[in-house]
Amino acid sequence: MELGLFIVLALVAMASAIAVIIQRNPVYSALYLILTFLSLAGLYLQLQAQFIAAIQVIVYAGAIMVLFLFVIMLLDLRKEEQRAVKGGYQLLIGLLLAAILLGELGLVFGGGVLKGVPGEFSPEKVSALGNTQVVGRLLFTDFLLPFELTSVILLVAIVGAIVLAKRRLD
Repeated sequence: MELGLFIVLALVAMASAIAVIIQRNPVYSALYLILTFLSLAGLYLQLQAQFIAAIQVIVYAGAIMVLFLFVIMLLDLRKEEQRAVKGGYQLLIGLLLAAILLGELGLVFGGGVLKGVPGEFSPEKVSALGNTQVVGRLLFTDFLLPFELTSVILLVAIVGAIVLAKRRLD
């Protein structure tokens, strides 16, 4: 049962992530991204990380996606005209990057790179302290600077979207 649910959630996450990239309409792309976030939250629930799953839904599927949709609507993206590709260098670059990606995937899965380094919090310690407390302690001690930098980057993105939208209106 657990393996079946994992396979379904993983397939939904992969299919919706591919749909995000393939979709030409930015609104539909954002909706597929919400589906990706929700399926990832389901995978976190299977890993007994309830706090991370809740944050995934609240922050990413909720707040961040509302911001994305706000920016998409603010920019008033019209349907772009279809252009023919002039030259095959885009296809060549795409195939080259795909080959590099497949090579990296082969190294990761075949070379034993996924073994990882054990952290300072063992599963017993996480169970004793609680998942939320461990994440909170790490977030506000070791990862405080990346957390704050992410906030600043999001603020810059909002200001940039407003500036771009205002420029189009003038």
